[in-house]
Amino acid sequence: MELMLVHPWLERLLSTTFFSLCETHINAPRNECNMFCLDCRDHAFCFYCKSSWHKDHQVIQIRRSSYHDVVRVAEIQNVLDISGVQTYVINSARVLFLNERPQNQPKINNGVNSGKSSNSHFCEICSRNLLDAFRFCSLGCKVIGIKKNGNVRFGLSAKKDEEIGRMEKGMGRRLASKEEDEELREGIYKEVYQSTHSRSQPCSNSRRRKGTPHRAPLGP
Repeated sequence: MELMLVHPWLERLLSTTFFSLCETHINAPRNECNMFCLDCRDHAFCFYCKSSWHKDHQVIQIRRSSYHDVVRVAEIQNVLDISGVQTYVINSARVLFLNERPQNQPKINNGVNSGKSSNSHFCEICSRNLLDAFRFCSLGCKVIGIKKNGNVRFGLSAKKDEEIGRMEKGMGRRLASKEEDEELREGIYKEVYQSTHSRSQPCSNSRRRKGTPHRAPLGP
């Protein structure tokens, strides 16, 4: 049953180590192994390996966010049903995480989990706090959910269109990149500076009076 619900290449993808340097093209630029072939189901490879040995294959590119592997929704949704997995928008591209990410344990006071609230959403497998009403934080957690419950699937179906529609309507949230965050802070600083600077400008000489006015001396 697991073979029917989980694609043969998926678990291989989730266990692959990415972003090591390609030994075949060690002296070439852009030689990070950040690609995976769905046809070969082998190890990660670089841009040059793709051109040489995977030219006509189904290849997806893995990217990084905060040192964790992500894949663009546009690349994976055509071969995999990603319904139920939380998506994010990073650098204007919608992505999802491959595997569960380490997280800080919520504080517990008198047996009550202070990190949870009535309107929060959590991953069913690792309990990570989710931004929206999704079931899983990553593809890896969805695999575990399939094996555990069998009530979700990765095979493409009619539900795929519905899920894509949800994402296009903005159900996924945005994680601002460091550069975007710096630009935002810089923009706020400029706005505040301009506002305070304009208020602190002295009045013009034509409207400013200093001291007590004196009349000109009268003539003889």
